[in-house]
Amino acid sequence: MNKKICVVLPTLNEEKNILNIFNYIKKTKVKLDILFIDDDSTDSSRKIIKELKKKNSNIFYIFRKKRGLGSAHKDGLKWCYKYKYKKIITMDCDGTHDPRHFKKMINYSNTFDLVITSRFLKKGSISDWPWTRKFITVLRHYLLKLFLKINYDASGAYRCISTKNIKLSHFLLAKSNNYSFFWESLYYLNKKKILIKEIPVKLFFRKLGTSKMRLKDIIHSIYYLIKITFNKNNQN
Repeated sequence: MNKKICVVLPTLNEEKNILNIFNYIKKTKVKLDILFIDDDSTDSSRKIIKELKKKNSNIFYIFRKKRGLGSAHKDGLKWCYKYKYKKIITMDCDGTHDPRHFKKMINYSNTFDLVITSRFLKKGSISDWPWTRKFITVLRHYLLKLFLKINYDASGAYRCISTKNIKLSHFLLAKSNNYSFFWESLYYLNKKKILIKEIPVKLFFRKLGTSKMRLKDIIHSIYYLIKITFNKNNQN
């Protein structure tokens, strides 16, 4: 363990993407550890991760029962805080997040507590996405701005966290264990008035494997947003 930077990579049936993302990260030449958190994959994901571990001392993994993407990120953050990493990068393993942004994100994290990537600062950031995913992403973004006053791209997982001023307990205020974890955690971090830097990135739509987001996840996210908004208004 280098104790400085750890990349948290949740996986669920990502056998077609794991080696690619590992090689992309390796090409950045940033010294870091990689933590895979596998949610009970039924393909060869775990086998591939074990083989990577045998050949690379900077690879670690948690194999667990499927409990949701947000829950996987929470377990990853708990692990990183336990081993006292100074910076944590969270990202997807589906090829949408480009590791070439690592150095920029890490540099900004020397000044800011949280660096988040945005699909809304530059035109064409999601140009190759299907119109349905574009619509859902844009709609969610404006609903979060309207109801929770979050002016950032709050639902993305690609972030760099500086653990100096952000405590693990700040993330655990978010109760969602699903996709809503990302915007809920940012909602609470924003309330703590941490320093946030948003940088524009292009996100490529996945080319290998299938998306894990289902209609029930979208419905749950809308319901959860209404619930959080209602609780917020009652507290005011």
